[in-house]
Amino acid sequence: MSNEKTSETQLEYMQKHRRHHRLIRRARLALLLCFLILWEFCADYGIIDSFFFSSPSRVADCFVSMVRDRSLFLHIGVTLTETVVSFLLVTLLSLLAATLLWYSKKLSEILEPYLVVLNSLPKSALAPLLIVWLGTGIPTIIVAGISVAVFGAVISLYTGFLQVDAEKLLLIDTLGGRKRDRFFKVVLPACVPILLSNMKVNVGLALVGVIIGEFLAARRGLGYLIIYGSQVFQLNMLITSILILCAIAMILYQIIQGIEHWYRKKR
Repeated sequence: MSNEKTSETQLEYMQKHRRHHRLIRRARLALLLCFLILWEFCADYGIIDSFFFSSPSRVADCFVSMVRDRSLFLHIGVTLTETVVSFLLVTLLSLLAATLLWYSKKLSEILEPYLVVLNSLPKSALAPLLIVWLGTGIPTIIVAGISVAVFGAVISLYTGFLQVDAEKLLLIDTLGGRKRDRFFKVVLPACVPILLSNMKVNVGLALVGVIIGEFLAARRGLGYLIIYGSQVFQLNMLITSILILCAIAMILYQIIQGIEHWYRKKR
């Protein structure tokens, strides 16, 4: 009898959870549709200047036109490749650097102020230097993407490493474990949620860095399309490129969030 009540309670909770998520999805979709309808209405009736602000129908026409001449897929592919490579390198480098800082307290005390300064530095100021040092091309854009996210990621991961339960570390020491055992058996597993949360932020920051790099050092990519569209006053192209960037950012974020949900269920 008790088990039946428990299963009924669990079933009721799951149904309520699903209804909540359906409501959230519908509310998001309704908000987006209201925005698009209002935007189209204002452009059609002259409330806003459609030359400067475009409209959903004009953006759709521009999108279809760029799909037909196949130029859009090239630019999306370039930006997406640069973003994914930058994101993966940020994840790897930040994990290695945070691990090194955790292993050496003296090194962390020396480098921590520099990491804080580099993280607060406007990364757009570094882009012209990167062009001088590396030239124009994909490597420069990837480095620009890395520079935006990596320093904050290192600080965040290292802080997470330091907040691991001290009693678990003491248990490892009591059982005769070494520092390596403390890290791989306690610290790293405990910080997987922090790593995944960090990745959700870093994927967006990597995209921002890539676009900054494409503004200055690219002849392909969505960042290049945005700059080109503004220079020749093809604002439909510009807004279309921005909306595609928003879609890419959302898809990448949802992928990381899906991995995070899978990990939580697995636990």
